This record gives sequence, structure tokens and C-alpha cells, in this order.
Amino acid sequence: MIFLNIVTPEGYALGLKTDQGVLNLTALAAASGQSLTPSSFYQKGLGGLDEVKSLVEKAGSADYLDEASLQIGPVAPTPGKIICIGLNYRQHAIETNAPIPTFPVVFSKFNNTISAPNQPILLPTVAVEYDYEVELAVVIGRKAHYVKQEDALGYVLGYCTANDLSVRDMQMRTSQWLLGKTFDGFSPMGPYLVTSDEITDPQNLWLRCWVNGEKRQDSNTKDMIFPVDEIVSYLSQYMTLEAGDVILTGTPQGVVLGMAVKNWLKPGDEVTVEIEKLGSLTNRMAAED
Repeated sequence: MIFLNIVTPEGYALGLKTDQGVLNLTALAAASGQSLTPSSFYQKGLGGLDEVKSLVEKAGSADYLDEASLQIGPVAPTPGKIICIGLNYRQHAIETNAPIPTFPVVFSKFNNTISAPNQPILLPTVAVEYDYEVELAVVIGRKAHYVKQEDALGYVLGYCTANDLSVRDMQMRTSQWLLGKTFDGFSPMGPYLVTSDEITDPQNLWLRCWVNGEKRQDSNTKDMIFPVDEIVSYLSQYMTLEAGDVILTGTPQGVVLGMAVKNWLKPGDEVTVEIEKLGSLTNRMAAED
């Protein structure tokens, strides 16, 4: 299944992308006397898929909408946790002259960073070194605690494209990366959540990034140092992962930080990130008032 969130006057509605068009599942549920929002769906995780299937069975031809007419919101707009893995691509670690990690490098972002496809990203004047990072995002589908690596993918609801926008002068100001990762809107995600049953191997997906049409990143998730199943298992040893939590799994080589000439992102730049089978996500950088 392929989910997306639709912007409506009442707030976000949960949508399902199909060959016939997009179904507004929130509206279909309301017509049946039920309540189904993006937040409630992600909290149910894998347990909510049967409810979706029953709504699809009730849909008529008039319920299918033209995706081009819709404004798309971010995937998983209210995650309980946003957990990030740093330096998780071998070539990215090399380009930044960082040692290859022997354990996952874990940090976090907050909900204020969530933003949608085509949403302008404001670049505050308090910093200069703005950078892009195409990343595979993993959305957890059920409570995970002390999960074995061989079972870990069974706890994943789905995957989406993300851009872990970073502020390098703030990130490197201290030994803690948090400040350089949590500016408002600095986690665009979407446009789709593709359920895990449609992604048979998350370790064989091409991911790319363009800035103003120039390709900057072009790699494959094969280059991950710690694969998705190991990340989910590792994190679950130290914290309980809940349905709807998001994990950003790292970025490949090609970021501005690793270049000899560092042309940081500036207002007016357009950044597109894309992952095979998951779709592309574009945002334009803008000056903060």
C-alpha cells in the first residue's frame, strides 16, 4: 500500500494512492461513522491495515481523486520519536574524514522539524552552513523492545523519502549535534509512505539528491554500515520503539560538508531528494523574515 496525507480545511486527511486515484480514507471512515486520521493510523501502525482494506472495499468510483489536484502533507506528521543515525554510509564517513563507526551514531530531531513536500524551508540568519541529506526514513509499525535483528523488519510499517537538512556551523559548534539538526522544518518527509510488504529489500534502493537540477548525491542503501534490521534491533535494546516512530537511517556521500568548495544552501535553492520505489520530495529554501 502507498499512503499519503492530504491537506484539507479540517486538517490532514489520510489518503491511499491507487491505480485508479487517491482515496480520502478519513472521509470514507467518517461516512461510515468511524474516525480515521493520519495520527490515529500511525499510532495503530500495522494493526490499522485491515481497517484500511475494509474501507477500500466500500469505495465507489466517485471516491477516487486526482492526485494532481491535491496538496500533500508530510508523512507521519506527529511521530512520538524522530531518531537519526549519523555517518551510516561508508563513503559519506570517508568524505567527511570521520572514522567508520563501530556502533550506530544516534541522535534525535523533534516534531518542529517536520515539513511537507513543496513547503518552503526558511533559513534563519543565525547560521550560514546549510546542507542537504537524502535519507531513507523508516516508520515503526508496532511496539518493539528487545527485538532480534532477524525479526526486526517485521516491526516496520513502511518507508519514505526524507531530507535530513543540517546546519553544519551549529552542528559542529559543540560535541552534540542536536542544535544543527532541529531548526524548524528541517525534516521534509514524503510524499508517500510505502508499506514494508512492497519493499522486499531496504538494502537495495537507489537514493539521489539534486540542487537546482544538479545531481549531488547518487548512491544505494547497500553502502549502509548498519542496515535497517540492525538499526531497529539495536535501538530496541535501549528504548521502546512505538508505532509511528520515525528513524532516519543516514545519508550517502555528496553533501556540501564533504566538498572542497563549500557552496552552502541559500535562499532560492531548490532541493529534490528521491529514493527508488518511494518517490521524490522537493523543497525550496527561503529567507526568514
